[in-house]
Amino acid sequence: MGVPILNRSGGGGLGAAALAYVAADYLQHVSPSWHGRLMPALWAVLVLAVLSRVPSYRQWTAEMKAAVPFLATLLFLLCCVLFEMIGVRFVTAVLGLDYHRSASVLPDTGQWLLLALNEKLPPTIVTILRSHIISLHHFLMLFMMLAFSVLFNSVKAPGLGLGARYMFTMAVGRFLRAITFISTILPSLRPWCAMYRFRVPLHPHPWAQKYYMPYVSDSIAIRRLIQSDTHHAYVGKYPGEYQPSWGRMSFLAQILRPTVTDGSSWYQLLKRASGGCNDLMYSGHMLVAVLTAMAWTEAYGGWTSGIIWLLVLHSAQREVREHNHYSVDTLVAIYVGILLWKMTGFLWSSKDASKARRLAKLDDVQGRLIHAAKESDIDEIREILKEVELAGGPEKQSSSQRVIWAFAGTALTFTFTAVLLALILTSDG
Repeated sequence: MGVPILNRSGGGGLGAAALAYVAADYLQHVSPSWHGRLMPALWAVLVLAVLSRVPSYRQWTAEMKAAVPFLATLLFLLCCVLFEMIGVRFVTAVLGLDYHRSASVLPDTGQWLLLALNEKLPPTIVTILRSHIISLHHFLMLFMMLAFSVLFNSVKAPGLGLGARYMFTMAVGRFLRAITFISTILPSLRPWCAMYRFRVPLHPHPWAQKYYMPYVSDSIAIRRLIQSDTHHAYVGKYPGEYQPSWGRMSFLAQILRPTVTDGSSWYQLLKRASGGCNDLMYSGHMLVAVLTAMAWTEAYGGWTSGIIWLLVLHSAQREVREHNHYSVDTLVAIYVGILLWKMTGFLWSSKDASKARRLAKLDDVQGRLIHAAKESDIDEIREILKEVELAGGPEKQSSSQRVIWAFAGTALTFTFTAVLLALILTSDG
């Protein structure tokens, strides 16, 4: 039995289905009534299409081998997201609300350029640039459609391997992002944001009281600090810090700075952090968008990938246009996402491994092949070449049919649940 040929032209049904999903969801801005009718039907068609391909799928053994890395990378991603949530709360809370009221927005030449283009470009083009064509949950959905397309032989199996690479790359990206925005705190593009979304003390954290506030505008103090590399300035008097009773997690109070009205749960406090109110270098939305585009480019290719990259650029300019991020945040996210994806091919790659297996097998039987050629043993040569060909074929299913079906049902249930939760949690952008 030969190796199934992948349909990676990039112009087949997968690309059309993905773009149709984005277009159909955009109807919520044009005709909410039609959107309400069409999207449930589209979801039902996608789910039924996936289920219809399960019985004929022949790569469940490969999926089973990829299940452990998939679950491990999922756990790693959740840990990185938790670290990021703590960082988001910290960079807002450490300086206090009084700082956010008075902090000036940084100059951004990218924003200036977009405002200038609004005056020069035709109104229709400007309207398109302002339109909410695609958002975070669309990029996640595009990747999920790509991963599930292994059932249709559109991309290289295993789909769980592709998912593991996507989540691992995103986890590393979010961890690096959290370290970056914690390292240097940048003022928000929306100065009113913290007052509406965060309940943190008005005054700065004791660390900021000692090491930041005395040097905000006193040039003499700054010069002495540079010369001596030692803190020496006067620290003003501030109210004390509230200490909640969080048991073993009480150490987080020094980082999260809760107030009396925040209740007794540190986790609920983190959930309210949402996207934060400081500028978070680099853009997490753009990281997801770039990783999705990179996955499509490698796994599927074609004109569909080109359109997805255009949607990435559209999303980048809209992040800047709507004052969600500075221009530098979107630019850094683009090249960080590209570089990280290039570095994680060890988890999944679109390259055909069968050629490498054939070459390895050929190297093993080289002595036998030479001996058979010297002896003019045609039957032996044919047998050896058959072994080489079979070495590059698909792996045989070593598990019983019952185990495979049980795994298939569990995997589909788990992934459908994960997809649903991801789309619900990111539905607001």
